[in-house]
Amino acid sequence: MPFSRLATATTPTAHLGLGLAAVGRPGYINLGREADLPAERTVDALRHRTHELLDAAYAQGVRYFDAARSYGRSEEFLADWLNTRPDLDDIVVGSKWGYTYTADWTTDAEKHEVKDHSLATYERQRAESDALLGDRLDLYQIHSVTPDSPALTDKELHARLAEAATRGTTIGFSTSGPAQAAAIRAALAVTVDGEPLFRTVQSTYNALETSAAPALAEAHDAGLTVIVKEGMANGRLADPYAPDALKAVAEETQLGCDAVALALILRQPWAGVVLSGAATTVQLASNLHAAVVDLDEEQLERLAGLVEEPGAYWERRGQLPWH
Repeated sequence: MPFSRLATATTPTAHLGLGLAAVGRPGYINLGREADLPAERTVDALRHRTHELLDAAYAQGVRYFDAARSYGRSEEFLADWLNTRPDLDDIVVGSKWGYTYTADWTTDAEKHEVKDHSLATYERQRAESDALLGDRLDLYQIHSVTPDSPALTDKELHARLAEAATRGTTIGFSTSGPAQAAAIRAALAVTVDGEPLFRTVQSTYNALETSAAPALAEAHDAGLTVIVKEGMANGRLADPYAPDALKAVAEETQLGCDAVALALILRQPWAGVVLSGAATTVQLASNLHAAVVDLDEEQLERLAGLVEEPGAYWERRGQLPWH
């Protein structure tokens, strides 16, 4: 299924996807992981959990699944699941390169991932992704581009990415940090033989961090599909951590804080796919209720007061411990 079809799918949860960052490795910065995952986070335990989530997501209409080389064994788990379902031709698979997972399946590593946007890393990680996902890989993104990333200026890398695009892989990029808007605009200017290189952008946007919105709208207007990650702010917008204003609106809607938080993103006219980062099937089901949340203007005004200054938001995110 071509990646571009996601934006026009008609199932109730068409604009919701499933990201595997939280279940592809034993450690991550999401709040509440100690309760969400089994105490013994063996490879087999997280493989089982991932497959459970994929089954539930597909059954409820989710068709986009997001992995990365740095998400531990997420590509492997996803590939195993896909290999048992060869007849499913309506699934879209995205992954990312640019970070190498270095935690060796532990939660207390000094460094859990190392960033490198060089051509050599692309070639190594593309071969690794291809070995697992093969022709099921629809979208390949540069992971966490910043305005100073060499991936924005490396012409040889651009040529290799453009070559991959001619073979049918959609090429995109993700962003992180307080300068997301600048990174998005710089990436929009990257061309190969006069044609834009990137067809998707995946950025952090949520009730606390909205600074990328104008640039994401520009990307959408330029024809890119916008994927939103970290809609739950790494658990800060979920019970029991959610701000009081979000809890109050959730109570009024009789749905979860998570559904309300994700519904805010689904309202954005530029949002193509909004990722759930659920670690349990209960969380996933609650996340998917975002599609039916109806917020009035007074509720939206209250929630708008949650926005933080980008520098403060990203500083706090950087302080979250790996659980």
